[in-house]
Amino acid sequence: MGAELRVYKQKIRSASTTKKITRAMELISASRIQKAQSRMVAAAPYSRAVTKAVSAVATYSNIDHPLLTEAENPTRAAMVVFCSDRGLAGAFSSQVLREAGDLRTRLMDEGKEVVNFVVGRKAVRNFAFRQRSVEKAWTGNSDQPEFETAKEIAQTLIEAFTKSTEEGGVDEIHIVYNRFVSLVSQTPEIVRVLPLEVVEGVEEPGDTEVFPLYEFEPEPNDVLDALLPVYIENRIFAAMLQSAASEHAARQKAMKSASDNADKLIRTYTSLANNARQAEITQQISEIVGGADALSSAK
Repeated sequence: MGAELRVYKQKIRSASTTKKITRAMELISASRIQKAQSRMVAAAPYSRAVTKAVSAVATYSNIDHPLLTEAENPTRAAMVVFCSDRGLAGAFSSQVLREAGDLRTRLMDEGKEVVNFVVGRKAVRNFAFRQRSVEKAWTGNSDQPEFETAKEIAQTLIEAFTKSTEEGGVDEIHIVYNRFVSLVSQTPEIVRVLPLEVVEGVEEPGDTEVFPLYEFEPEPNDVLDALLPVYIENRIFAAMLQSAASEHAARQKAMKSASDNADKLIRTYTSLANNARQAEITQQISEIVGGADALSSAK
């Protein structure tokens, strides 16, 4: 009985220590998610303004820009996967990697060679485990993204897109990331960033509205040359901010679940320890009473 009681006490101490760690990580994630959401909100107005500007030029000018033109027979496609650098975030990385796997299968079924770009150590390890080549990887700041990293990713993608496929370029580029919906919901999303698909920013005028008259200075081509790299950088940075907020939310949820499980274990082992202690006391009383009866009978 004594050995059993010691085992239960050791397990209670272990679960209590684990609970302290998971609770601390939950509180850290809760504080960081507020900052991540604030960054998302702060970046939204600029993102909308750039999108409207690009939409206006692309919609109201008759020009063929390299970043807007689709290849007649695309043969190579790039895929950028945004994951986390650290674990303990529930299904955050696994769901985006699963979505990336589905996209890869679909692109290969269409006869396209897939070129992989990854962000986050979890993605690097996953692709290495599956023996899939990675063109370039970025790690180290998945939970606190920096604009310089987004700018570097965008420049790399634009360079790959402007090259011909014979020189190692790609015909289209897709990004896969977790979109932040709420504190309890993060949804994996696929967006094609190149060739550009402007699907937001310019609303169709109503029946009583007048179409705006746009005039571009110096020329629409020059305006697009200046705007499109900024637009791509902004889309990449927005995906990184969404992914960071989703990572903190997923980690907070996972650590909350871990803390609840540790609480449950502590209650279970405490109950078992009390039962074992009660059984030990009962046995000792029985032994004392039995010994006293034996002495009385001997007399």
